[in-house]
Amino acid sequence: MADLELELKQLIIDCLDLEDITPDDIDSSEPLFVEGLGLDSIDALELGLHIQKQYKVKLDANSEDTKKHFASVNALKAFIESQS
Repeated sequence: MADLELELKQLIIDCLDLEDITPDDIDSSEPLFVEGLGLDSIDALELGLHIQKQYKVKLDANSEDTKKHFASVNALKAFIESQS
């Protein structure tokens, strides 16, 4: 599942309509929210819906674990792989 990291980066770009950003511009270990990519809570909801649909995983918006899963691309990748 080495392509999962690239898939997640492209999903982030596509579902959030991030213009002028390529997967190479997203550091997999950088934070997705506030710092790093600078996403906000609305982005989190939209991204969460796309991830649930695409990868058939369950996310609880109010869970502290979910916040950890969305910390970075690497964290999302690890979560999705753990659900497979």
